[in-house]
Amino acid sequence: MPSRNPGVLTQDWEPVVLHKSKPKAQDLRDPKAVNRALRSGAAVQTIKKFDAGANKKATTAPVVNVRKLEEGTEPAALNRVAPEVRLAIQKARMAKNLSQGDLAKQINERPQVVQEYENGKAVPNQAVLGKMERVLGVKLRGKIGK
Repeated sequence: MPSRNPGVLTQDWEPVVLHKSKPKAQDLRDPKAVNRALRSGAAVQTIKKFDAGANKKATTAPVVNVRKLEEGTEPAALNRVAPEVRLAIQKARMAKNLSQGDLAKQINERPQVVQEYENGKAVPNQAVLGKMERVLGVKLRGKIGK
């Protein structure tokens, strides 16, 4: 074992100073903290917010914005599944004796997706239609029945 130096042992103490953390902004807005600061004579800064709490504005800017919105082109309604596609999906599924749930499992989608396609409520997604074409063996994209 190494031997220790039997010299004089001293302790080297350095002072440690603990500082209080700065108060959070939320604590500074607390009414109790503001009253405490006012009583102790500390400086308290108050700022009046512009139009604080007012719902009304007497300017014409909103009217201009409304007019611009009305003049702008309305977004077109999203295309839904065509009736020919709906019927083609239903007929092909029934011909293969598949339920909506079975078809959904085979194309890795939720049964709700198949139901929406058959009811005509879904927005056509080419990837989903491609999966259905592959499983059902029926053409669903492009010109159908024309």
